[in-house]
Amino acid sequence: MALEAERTAQNKRSQECNEELLNLERSVSRLEQKIATSAMEEKQILDRLWEHYELSHSDAQAQRIELESVSKATRRIGELKRDIGALGTINIGAIEEFDRVNGRYTYLTGQRDDVEKAKGELERIIGDITDQMTKIFAQQFKLLSESFQTTFTELFGGGQATLELEDEDDILGCGIEIKAQPPGKTLKTISLLSGGEKAFVAIALYFSILKVHPTPFCVMDEIEAALDDVNVTRYARYMRQLAGNTQFIVITHRRGTMEEADVLYGVTMQERGVSKILTINLNDMAKELKIE
Repeated sequence: MALEAERTAQNKRSQECNEELLNLERSVSRLEQKIATSAMEEKQILDRLWEHYELSHSDAQAQRIELESVSKATRRIGELKRDIGALGTINIGAIEEFDRVNGRYTYLTGQRDDVEKAKGELERIIGDITDQMTKIFAQQFKLLSESFQTTFTELFGGGQATLELEDEDDILGCGIEIKAQPPGKTLKTISLLSGGEKAFVAIALYFSILKVHPTPFCVMDEIEAALDDVNVTRYARYMRQLAGNTQFIVITHRRGTMEEADVLYGVTMQERGVSKILTINLNDMAKELKIE
């Protein structure tokens, strides 16, 4: 009886162990199924992560941030998707286009910098030249003004004349005013003088320039036409004084000017339609006629 009872108890325990084993096997099967399902879900998530964002699992982990809540994160994802959608169709050639435009921009920027550098250098050179021109002009204007005063007095037989800058702070851009006072008259600007006086003042200014900077050759084309006979004589004699440094060719019809010439050239028409040049050397004529 005791053995029978023990055998029955052993059978019962064996049956309980078998049932427990079956339960464990079913649990293991369910866990394996969950593992397989989780692995598939994980693969799908990784595939979706790469497909949508081109991120690997390690890259995603590097950018991981703590979420306050799933709902907020979901809303944020929705907002970002809408923003991405609003960007429109992706331009596949954007990188090549950027490289092309960026290269062009870099080239043009370099060209602009070169131009600005050249501009700055030119402005510096212009500034230096302007300073030198201002200095030289001021010096030469002073010499010319002094020469003009002397020449005017010698030509007019008295009086005075001045050259004045309208703006001494801008001597390269301002005008020059000529003031003259012939003997026995008041000081006036050149615009208020008579025609003959204007011509004589202009001749005085021209002679004063030749005295400061003589030229080897000079042509005068009837510049004394408006002068009276007395002033023509003064003009011709003064030109004779300058003839030592400058050779003058004078076109004139005035006798006083011709009298001071060394050689006269004229055009005659002895026969109708035939012109002939007549040359007279006054110095040779004076020797032949024994005129001093």
